[in-house]
Amino acid sequence: MKIVVLVKQVPDTAEERKLDLATGQLGRESADNVIDEINERALESALRIKDANKGTEVVAMTMGPDEASQALRKALSMGADSAVHILDDSLEGADTGRTAATLAAALRSTGFDVVLAGNESTDGRAGVVPAMVAEHLQLPLLGSLISAEIADGAVSGVRQGDGGTLNVHAGLPAILTVTERFPEARFPNFKGILTAKRKPVATLSVSALEVPASASRTVVVSTVERPPRAAGRKLIDDGTAANELAEFLVVNRLV
Repeated sequence: MKIVVLVKQVPDTAEERKLDLATGQLGRESADNVIDEINERALESALRIKDANKGTEVVAMTMGPDEASQALRKALSMGADSAVHILDDSLEGADTGRTAATLAAALRSTGFDVVLAGNESTDGRAGVVPAMVAEHLQLPLLGSLISAEIADGAVSGVRQGDGGTLNVHAGLPAILTVTERFPEARFPNFKGILTAKRKPVATLSVSALEVPASASRTVVVSTVERPPRAAGRKLIDDGTAANELAEFLVVNRLV
C-alpha cells in the first residue's frame, strides 16, 4: 500500500505572524517556518500503519518554495520513505483552487492508495484543499476524522459532529483528513536524521504536470494593518455598575 501525506511549511504559530501589506500574502520572513503540526499528526498515522504493515510505502508531498524542502526533510527523518517537492515560481501566492489542481496533478503522477492530510492548515485555515483535491481526482473524502482504520482495501473512521459521531467508510483509493484528536507525532531519532539525507526527493514543476498554467483566480484587492486594540472601559462600582454594564451591552448590541 502506498500512502501519500500532504505536508505544508507554515510560520511557527508560537511566534507573531504578519501579512505583507504590499502583496497581501503571509509574511514568511516574520517567523521561523516549520512543518504544520496537523500534518505531522497525519504523517504519524501513516507511519503507524507502516510499522504494522512492513510493505507500506509512505511518501511526503509538499508544494512550496525552496525552503519548503526543510519540511520534507523533517518528514523523511520521522520515517517517510521518500518525498515529492512541487517547486515552481509560477505557483507563488497560489490560491486554494490552483493549489488543489496542482496537488491533484502531482498525485496522479506519483500514484497512491491513500492520501492523508490535516483538516486545515494553521496559516490559511481554509480547510478546503483536501476536498477540492478529492473532487479533481473523483475520489471519496473522509474528512475531519478523530480516528481511522485502513484494512482489506477499505478505510473506515469516526467523524465528530455537533450532535454526536458519524461512522464513515469507503473503498480505496481515498483521501482522509485528520484532526488534533489523532496522536502527536514522534520525534526523529538520530538514525532517522542520518538516513533522511539519503532518501530520494523528487522535484516536479508545473510543466511536468498535466495542470493548466492559468494564474490564481483569487485576487487581493487591498490590505490594511489591523489597528492596535484600544484600552477597555473600566467600571468602578459605586452602586450603579450593574446599570452601566447593562447599558454598555445594549448599546453595543451584545444582548
